[in-house]
Amino acid sequence: MSETTASVAAATASVAAATASGAAAAAAPAGPASSAGVVIGESATPRGRRARIALRGLQVLLALFYALASALPKLIGHASAAESFDELGWGSAGMYTIGALELAGAVALLVPVLQSVAAMALGALMVGAFVVQTAVFDGEYAATPVILLVPLALIAWARRGHNADLVRLLRRGA
Repeated sequence: MSETTASVAAATASVAAATASGAAAAAAPAGPASSAGVVIGESATPRGRRARIALRGLQVLLALFYALASALPKLIGHASAAESFDELGWGSAGMYTIGALELAGAVALLVPVLQSVAAMALGALMVGAFVVQTAVFDGEYAATPVILLVPLALIAWARRGHNADLVRLLRRGA
């Protein structure tokens, strides 16, 4: 496991713990006007605030990982990336396409209205990466996409309230 993957896994564990404590705080009614369906990312309690900050930190860490460690080598045509895509038979077009999708996902992870959708889209890419790693490369690096699925699923779930905002924006523009 690479150092970057290990640091993402460690950050995920700490965010999951903070989110779990924030969920307990968010679920506890604060008065007659509170609702039990409060999204963790929107909680006003101190625990919810810490969970929100930890989740945002995880998003920044993942965005940096996807932009610098994953997309950049593909977009600059680094030899290791080119070799892998040639072995797949996808060539440079596949390499640039996957790199562009990862970069777009990294940027979208930092845009509040897009963060849940970005996490789901990057999660779908990681499912594809896992399948390719196990089928073509004999599972050599198959753990990396699986490890990255955990924080992406956490972000998609915790930021799911922003999906309604995105739908409203899209309907207003249509």
